[in-house]
Amino acid sequence: LVQSVHDPLLLAQAHRHLGTSLAHAGEFVRARVHLEQAIADHDDQQRSDQGMLYGRSPSVMSRSIAARTLWVLGYPDQAMQRIQEALNLAQDLSHPHDLAVALAFATQLHQYRREVEPAQTQAEATIILSTKHGYSFWLALGTMLRGWAFAEQEQSEVGMAQMRQGLAAAESIGIAWARPYFLGLLAEAHGRIGQVEAGLTLLAESLSLVEATQDHFWEAELYRLKGELLRRQATNRSGLSAVLTEAEMCFRQALEIARRQQAQSWALRAAMSLSSIWKQQGRQAEAHQLLSALYAWFSEGFDTPDLQAAKALLKELS
Repeated sequence: LVQSVHDPLLLAQAHRHLGTSLAHAGEFVRARVHLEQAIADHDDQQRSDQGMLYGRSPSVMSRSIAARTLWVLGYPDQAMQRIQEALNLAQDLSHPHDLAVALAFATQLHQYRREVEPAQTQAEATIILSTKHGYSFWLALGTMLRGWAFAEQEQSEVGMAQMRQGLAAAESIGIAWARPYFLGLLAEAHGRIGQVEAGLTLLAESLSLVEATQDHFWEAELYRLKGELLRRQATNRSGLSAVLTEAEMCFRQALEIARRQQAQSWALRAAMSLSSIWKQQGRQAEAHQLLSALYAWFSEGFDTPDLQAAKALLKELS
């Protein structure tokens, strides 16, 4: 429709929305193509003073959404570059909603990268700005991710309370797309303090939502988290072979989904989980072969917690 009316700005918006939809369908490579096209088109329009839509900059949103897609595809440094561009542009434009968008997605990117302190700092900035201007969803996201940061820093009770608050706030305004992600984070927090059954219940709901909505953005990670909770359950019960087998099946499924999606960051995590369980079974050579191939694919992000953990595990397996 936009092509038929020859509107470059609206075409950029169409590319952004298509890229976002493709990412949630698990088609990350195609998503990246459309998001990068949106960024290029938005930049052209920005230079011609036509780049503002409804008083806001689409370029900030395009860069913010592209950042998380780049991370999933295995480019953590390029993802950080994109989100920093979004933050810089939002600050230059001095529009509070643009800044709230960039801060919220920066928080989410730090959570993906498992960088706890930066995630907390950006979450708090998101909360302050969103509270001031009444941006309900960005407030909910900021609250959820600040809770995650607290839970990661051994403040589980406070953290989980904030995570539930963020989840409830998103639901109250009818935002459904983030629910599988939120439930996964909350499930992980439950597992951290030994509440495995509660975590598995949350993951069951999250995976049922994936099936119902066909939103596959976090699917691989949700299966990996399920496997980790099942492995902990088996450990708590002095080793139940059937549960360990199910955990391994979850890790395999997570890896299969991530490979199909070309989601290298999700694949690396799944490979680490699978390699760890193989290590316990005495299958070090098989585990090393799996993990080393995935680790060798990466060309950046070697200072991130995931890649550092993968390197350490490879050393143990060698």
